[in-house]
Amino acid sequence: MNIRLTSLNTHSFMQCIYENFLFPPDQRFTIQLEKLENKNCDSLRSHKYFEIALLENYCGKHFIGDNVMDFEGTQLLLLGSYLPHCSKYKKKLDPTAPSQVITIHFFPDFLGKELLEKPEAKQLNDLLHKASKGISFSGITVALAKNVIQKMCLAKGMTRMGLMLQLLGILSQSNTNQVLSSSYFNSVESTDEGQKISKVYDYIFQNFRKDMSLPMIAEILPMTPAAFCRFFKKKTTRTLLEFIKEVRIGHATKLLLHGQYNISETSFLCGYNNCSNFNKQFKELVGVSPREFQRQYQLKYKGADMQTPANLMFPTRLKALSEVPFPESPTLYYC
Repeated sequence: MNIRLTSLNTHSFMQCIYENFLFPPDQRFTIQLEKLENKNCDSLRSHKYFEIALLENYCGKHFIGDNVMDFEGTQLLLLGSYLPHCSKYKKKLDPTAPSQVITIHFFPDFLGKELLEKPEAKQLNDLLHKASKGISFSGITVALAKNVIQKMCLAKGMTRMGLMLQLLGILSQSNTNQVLSSSYFNSVESTDEGQKISKVYDYIFQNFRKDMSLPMIAEILPMTPAAFCRFFKKKTTRTLLEFIKEVRIGHATKLLLHGQYNISETSFLCGYNNCSNFNKQFKELVGVSPREFQRQYQLKYKGADMQTPANLMFPTRLKALSEVPFPESPTLYYC
């Protein structure tokens, strides 16, 4: 059952939050498995990456572009860059079976722009163009794609890359797909705002090890510091200082899990000149000290493969580390 929103602008009924992810340096796309749980859909999400989502054993509502769609059972979605979306999960269909979502984030040119310019890529280009309004797949496409996605969760390197191409091939050749947003839906405003946020994200990701000032970052857009603070808080739901802290501490957790550096070295490599300040901010965000975080991880995985999982990525809210409870950042009323 599909219900169209009466408004053409999704911002009129729900706030749109822009997100970004730290891709591992050796990966051009990421795949992540998460358990679904009941949650309130109080804001739309938007990011510059394309997204493929496979949801299983749940029912609820999708909010995608200007479309509201009830869903039940296995769902396969393809969402384009900067397309506002969120899902509200109501209940599991089979209480005895797992309910989960496998999400893939990628750039269309992850194998190089030359690939998309080949005549053989016409169907893929058509698919990516339609994805700007969101696509839902059904029938045999879901079964074929699910088989490939499950293999991708276990594969690495060139095997995973080959499976990704196979998956895009299945989606681009599907004749059981439905474009979700209406023909008149236009996300130009969303894209423009998202690109502004992405400029800030990219700058911070490249420079978080250095000292950064508010005027320096505000000039990127360019905006006055006061206007930038209002814009950034409205579009990301946190202050600039909170975001920088999340990026630095997210990188710190990765370094600590790899175990190549001690806590003092990790502090310096994440942009902290004061180790006590690093310890304080780490505990505020993660809930335990860096030393305790490292100890808990080592105890849990003692005797197992101690490497960080190959598909682990660090969203700015630090939700990727599902083994460790991460509280939300405290609200700060300054930029």
